[in-house]
Amino acid sequence: MAKNNLPTSLYTAAQVRQLDNLAIEQGGIPGIQLMKRAGRAAFDYLLARWPECSSLIVFCGGGNNGGDGYVIAALAAQRQLNVVVVAVTEPASLVGDAMRAYQYALQEGVAIKPITELAALEPDASTVFVDALLGTGIHGAVREPFSQVVEYINQQAQPTLAVDVPSGICSDSGRVLGCAVKADATITFIGVKQGLLTGRAPAFVGELIFDDLATVNIESDDYQSARALLKASALRIDGAQMQGRLRQREQDAHKGLFGHVMVIGGDSGFGGAVAMAAEMAARSGAGLTSVATRPEHVGPVLTRLPELMVSGVSSGQSLEPLLARPSVLVVGPGLGRSPWSEQMLQQAAKKDLPMVVDADALNIIAEGRVLPSPWRENWILTPHPGEAARLLDTDIATVQADRFKAARKLQLNFGGVVILKGAGTVIAADDSVYLANVGNPGMATGGMGDVLAGLLGGLLAQGVAPLEAAMIAVCAHGDAADLAVADAGMRGLLATDLIPYIRELLN
Repeated sequence: MAKNNLPTSLYTAAQVRQLDNLAIEQGGIPGIQLMKRAGRAAFDYLLARWPECSSLIVFCGGGNNGGDGYVIAALAAQRQLNVVVVAVTEPASLVGDAMRAYQYALQEGVAIKPITELAALEPDASTVFVDALLGTGIHGAVREPFSQVVEYINQQAQPTLAVDVPSGICSDSGRVLGCAVKADATITFIGVKQGLLTGRAPAFVGELIFDDLATVNIESDDYQSARALLKASALRIDGAQMQGRLRQREQDAHKGLFGHVMVIGGDSGFGGAVAMAAEMAARSGAGLTSVATRPEHVGPVLTRLPELMVSGVSSGQSLEPLLARPSVLVVGPGLGRSPWSEQMLQQAAKKDLPMVVDADALNIIAEGRVLPSPWRENWILTPHPGEAARLLDTDIATVQADRFKAARKLQLNFGGVVILKGAGTVIAADDSVYLANVGNPGMATGGMGDVLAGLLGGLLAQGVAPLEAAMIAVCAHGDAADLAVADAGMRGLLATDLIPYIRELLN
């Protein structure tokens, strides 16, 4: 999904409806005027995106989303484009502003066709589809005849613009409600819907464009006061916002000022995970970085990076004295789920040190074998959806159905800061939720989480607060992947490819 200059605040569909009502009731803007602004913004973007377009097919449902579509059709007719509306909702059932928009389209001579003529449509190379079927008001799975139209749109080769939200996508969670329009671009209005940036939504949204329809400029004091009281449901973060967050080092700095990270993990056969995490911790600026791992991994890890201090530990008892040295622990990369793994986590958990908990450390916690009632303020948990499902005693589908809810529940249950990884990473801390608009599908490969865990540990060691460390690390991690892809392509991207780019971004 392309990234644009979206606002920071994200909202649920219900909140955006509140903003819409405020603009009408407190701001004094008639609803039909807002609808015409939305139609104009969408039409202008469509022409800018596809300047060769000379033909439009607009698929209209009922309600305001369908009304936006009728306005777009009317504007296209004014420009003498060849435009057809497929009325999936019977026009006679339209009410209010949607009916006014329909009458506006009729006034401009737009051809309105029933859904029964769907198969007779003849799009050509100059035709752009406009999805104005369902909008944000859908509850439950997409039903006939809408599902038939969604299937038709997706089977064609036409570029498609979705109005407000691709039909069939839950704008609160990003899940697919049975089926959904796969758009090339989506233009959303009034407030950015939080679900458009996470879950399955990025695969359907395409390029995301936002237009506030000039509502933020309404001069009414009553409107501005009421708007200010509506707290965003989540805040969007990206790399640009994180620039300048790390303090410059003084000229007389020494390694003792920047902490000591210990990475604990690397059960038999998983030595690469601790090597990647430790290298990233060191490259991120930690003063000292050490590794506690299976004895057989000591040589390979040292060979990869001789700056590391690597200890072979065969039991929790041999790890215990080593824990007097570090200021931050990273537990989980390659940890495994053996008795040895449990002993490593058990010893680490005894220390009241800031801690990053990743991978199998999360799975062991979920099983309740080591920490029966785990809750800490000073740790960062980094589950992917599968690990999150185990921690919440549910399944992956439930986690992915509402990633915001899952992240909040994890934070409530376990404390600290939770990073729910995936497309549209969600970060939860206390009563705040953040969504990181970063990264690309090339990151779907092993070891990415190990690099992130090491980066988090390195930032914590340098005195960065857990939430700040989470935001900086997630954004640098995703932006580094974008830089690596720009240089060499997406396919075949490796976790270690990110390390030099992350270092560059942190500097």
